[in-house]
Amino acid sequence: MVDTRVDLCGVALSNPVIAASGTFGFGQDFAPLYDLNQLGSFSFKGTTWLPREGNPSPRIAECPAGLLNAIGLQNPGVHKVISEELPRIRQVFDKPVMANVSGFSIEDYVRVSELLDAQAQVGWLEINISCPNVHGGGMAFGTDARMAGEVTRAVRAATRKPLIIKLSPNVTDITEIARACEAEGADALSLINTLLGLRLNLKTRKPLLPFGTGGLSGPAVLPIALRMVWQVYEAVRLPLVGMGGVSSARDVIEMMLAGATAVQVGSANLIDPWACPRIIHQLPGAMAQHGISCLRDIIGGAH
Repeated sequence: MVDTRVDLCGVALSNPVIAASGTFGFGQDFAPLYDLNQLGSFSFKGTTWLPREGNPSPRIAECPAGLLNAIGLQNPGVHKVISEELPRIRQVFDKPVMANVSGFSIEDYVRVSELLDAQAQVGWLEINISCPNVHGGGMAFGTDARMAGEVTRAVRAATRKPLIIKLSPNVTDITEIARACEAEGADALSLINTLLGLRLNLKTRKPLLPFGTGGLSGPAVLPIALRMVWQVYEAVRLPLVGMGGVSSARDVIEMMLAGATAVQVGSANLIDPWACPRIIHQLPGAMAQHGISCLRDIIGGAH
């Protein structure tokens, strides 16, 4: 009998598979398809202080081995998330949920985090300083070590729950950002967010996405994500949540060997809404095939 349990910042997970923010909404679209409690957890839609309509359509552009997205943090705002979305989540998911927090200023991050920190359902705060699809915020914090540290320090001072900083891959040295977040009180790091990409419409000779660029995700980014998880594991002494192109149980094991304690599944949910339960179902067989009896034993095992 294999053991798929892991511990993320003191919160026990029955398995390491977490549905990633931005691809899972608030869980309601997936709840009619399968029991969400199969998941280790899920990270709900990136939440801001005020409601956001997001970017104009089209927001998705297909490309080989992946897709570009430029959603633009569409969400109802933190007050409606607390008053409407969390009660709905409670009806279909009885485990701690991960709250993904986005902002356009340090003050935004702090006040959204304070409100979500007070919610009993929230197990972790995942601070998104890495969104490439909005102007004036998001990735601007995640590509500068000093600013990343300032956000981390401010949110840490205002909250008590485990603090996970979500890192951008659109940097020269991701370990510099990781160390800055660790030094200012992060409890864990999640990585990677999407990589900046572009597709052009040959008829109009303009970008396919109105925003211009979009975030590249999908199987194409898995080797890059693994490389960055590997590097950050060697640079800091924090638990890591690995993501980027994960679509199989083998990918989960590979991420954990690179250094991840838990693994998020993102764009695979958009292609196959049963991706997460399929991976969870296949995980024990993949573990047995590779001689793994306990997933906790392989974290960072390739180093």
